[in-house]
Amino acid sequence: MRVNRVKKALAEGQVQLGCAFAQFRCPEVARILAVAGFHWTYLDTEHGNFGIETVQDICRAAVEWNLCPVVRVADLQYALIARALDNGAMGIIFPRVESPERLAEAVSWTKFPPVGVRGFGLTPTHVEYENATISEIAEHVNANTLVVLQIETALAIERREELLAVPGIDAVMIGPVDLSVSLGVPGEFFHPRMVEAIEKVRDSSIAHGVAPGIQTRTVELAKFWKERGMRFLGCGAETGMLLQGARGIVSALS
Repeated sequence: MRVNRVKKALAEGQVQLGCAFAQFRCPEVARILAVAGFHWTYLDTEHGNFGIETVQDICRAAVEWNLCPVVRVADLQYALIARALDNGAMGIIFPRVESPERLAEAVSWTKFPPVGVRGFGLTPTHVEYENATISEIAEHVNANTLVVLQIETALAIERREELLAVPGIDAVMIGPVDLSVSLGVPGEFFHPRMVEAIEKVRDSSIAHGVAPGIQTRTVELAKFWKERGMRFLGCGAETGMLLQGARGIVSALS
């Protein structure tokens, strides 16, 4: 059974690089991201267009190439979370979280008993046909499922200590666009109000033993936050990468 290398590396204090993946319904993209050197990608079923069959296909391709597939669910609902995990996700991102109580319930849905309440529906496919008991599989999957809390509102910033105190959170991912809107500085990612709020989350995350992280749109912003201690570090998306590469070629040849 595979070890979640991203979860392990984060626990050891290492930086793990990832990106968004939301539009191209093609498993080959996962292979390209893996070869490029990314450690993880999150399949965005909150804002993206992926159905569960696409999630399964991409997750399987990603796992084969040692790219950790994480699914950002559309909402904190048991069916969305458990089904994403049943179809190959190695982690879940919880969006728009503001309630510690609701977060604790959502975390319980990612874990099999006795740690949580996730129903067991795994098949030999999920463990690469390894000969293992249900108890062994449950224990392994519980230990290797990455749980990511997304903080993206002013209220979540205020409640960060309560949210980060919920057991079972491995990493936090700041959603800078929605956070900038919530703070009244839409799109001003280097605004002092934004930097102060994000640094509060970073410091609180470290204090609670949670890997601090952020999703960014540019390399400049990713470098800025890498230098300031972010370890679950996302930069860009598959669509933007294609556009940037295509523009570079056209510009060089024009």
